[in-house]
Parts: sequence; C-alpha cells; structure tokens
Amino acid sequence: MNENQNYDFLAIGDVVVDAFIKLKTAHVHKKLDEIPEELCVRFGDKIEYDSVDVLNAVGNSPNAAVSASRLGLHSALISTIGDDQNGKDCIASLEHDGVATNFIKTDNRFPTNYHYVLWYGVERTILVKHAPFAYTSVADVPNVKWIYLSSLGEHALHLHDEVVSYIASHPDTKLAFQPGTFQIELGTEKLKAVYQNTELFFCNVEEAQRILQTTEADHKKLMEGLAALGPKNVVMTDGYNGAYARDINGACWFMTIYPHTPFERTGAGDSFASTVTSCLALGKTLAEALTWAPINAMSVTQYVGAQKGLLSQEKIMEFLAKAPEDYKIKEI
Repeated sequence: MNENQNYDFLAIGDVVVDAFIKLKTAHVHKKLDEIPEELCVRFGDKIEYDSVDVLNAVGNSPNAAVSASRLGLHSALISTIGDDQNGKDCIASLEHDGVATNFIKTDNRFPTNYHYVLWYGVERTILVKHAPFAYTSVADVPNVKWIYLSSLGEHALHLHDEVVSYIASHPDTKLAFQPGTFQIELGTEKLKAVYQNTELFFCNVEEAQRILQTTEADHKKLMEGLAALGPKNVVMTDGYNGAYARDINGACWFMTIYPHTPFERTGAGDSFASTVTSCLALGKTLAEALTWAPINAMSVTQYVGAQKGLLSQEKIMEFLAKAPEDYKIKEI
C-alpha cells in the first residue's frame, strides 16, 4: 500500500497477541469494602483449563483499526512488533482485515507483546507485559481524517506531544482519545494538551471517576467534568447499563444496549468507541453513531476476543432494521 495515500482512520497503540485460557476451576471473591473483585484459584495446585484460543494483532488500537476497516474506512495503524513469528502473524492478520501496516516498525531487541487472558464466565483477567518499543513518528504520516489514540506505555510518552503537534499543523484532522491505564495514571495535567485537542473522548464510568479523582456517580456531572478538561464531545460507557454522551453544545444523551446475552466481553468497549468514531468519519451525527455502536459491541461479545464479531455497515443496518421499538437514543 502506498505510504503517501490519505487515510480516514489512523490508530496509534500497542499490538499484542492474546492467549485466551478458559478456566474450569476458579471462583470470584469480593472482600468487604474492597474493589475490584478477585479471581481465585487453588494455590500451589494443578489447575485444569478448558481451552486456549490464540488471537493475533489485538489491543485497543489494533481492534479499533480493524473495526474501522470493516465499516468501510481506509484505516492504518502505528505500532511496533518484535522480529519474531508472533509479529509476522500480527502483520498478516491486520493485512487480512484491510488495515494498512506501512507505519508498523519491527524491533529485534524485544519480542512481540504477548498477553495471557484468564477467561472465567463472561469476564476476563489479563496478564500483561508491554515491551518498551519505539514508534513510527506521527509526522511521517500523510493527511488523515481521524487519529484514534489509545493505550500506550510510558515508553511512548513523546507520541502524545507528536499527536498534538500533528493536529496543530493539520487543522482538518480530528482526534479521538480513549486513554489506557498508563495514560489515566499520568494524570490530566501531563496530558493537558491532548485533552484540549480532543474532538471525541471515550472512557467508562469507573475510568471517569479515576480521571477526575472523584466518587461522583451522576453521569451528567461526570461528563461535564470530562468536558471541562477540553474534549468537545464526551462518550462514557457503563457496561450492561448502556452509554452516555455529551456534545459540544452541552446536550446529553443516553443510549441503551442492544439486547443480547454475552458469551465473552473482551473488546466491547473498543468496538463501541471505534464505531462511534468511524460513524463520524463517515459523516454521520453523534446521535446516529450512538445507535450503531451498541450493535457492534453486542456482536463482539458473541465470540472469543475483540475482533471476530466486528460488523460491516450492511450487517449493522440489518440489526437496526429489526431492533426493538425501545432501542432509541434519549436526551437526558
């Protein structure tokens, strides 16, 4: 693919291989007054597992890039892999899904990121380790409609400044920001310029509380607090309870989930955020995007991993056509 081509959707973030280990013998324990719950297995014993599924080229940003491609956008990914078979498999997987890999570097100093996902019930606990890879400079990328910035480690802190500089020199480019764990832990002051240049911001309720350092539970107040940091539009998910949004004019909405029974929930948040972003890139309104996103999130939860269930525009329209009567966005 030509490196000088323009892109609709450029995702930036770590690529990983996920090994989903489905546990047979475990239980969930919650200590009084402590969050989160704990996944427990017998200590010092042999623990039987049911199955293992190895999934290539996953992670917040790769998931988003694949989602955008399935929805018909010209998408690309900035990331780094190791010079190993896992890295080659990740590249092949992304190219199979139509994601441009021109801006993915190979670094022979470290292996490709490999995570172990302990899958119990419909939830998962992930054992993570991110190599301190270097990334392609954002300045090397031609014109792009939307940049999707998500989970990065401390080794890539400089990329945030590069993204801000790119936005400043490309006024037609819009930024979607879905912070990962490290970015939230950095605090809002160190990423002040990123927040202030964000067109579309994503997080869940618990992340919003951590970002704002509050125990506030009112959804509108949380979104107001996030908007005060600079993002023009804020989208905040609340798991099976639905999602909320606040636009640049201060209008707030609630969108219910698309009715379903989840099989495995990994990637639901990524599919929701990337679908909203992709819809805006396709020229749709935020309100329209909020009716598409729960459908893609629903579909993802019907399969193992974050990508198998990602839908095309045509499939989303099919689900919209047969949606329940109360599947509507509501102003709050």
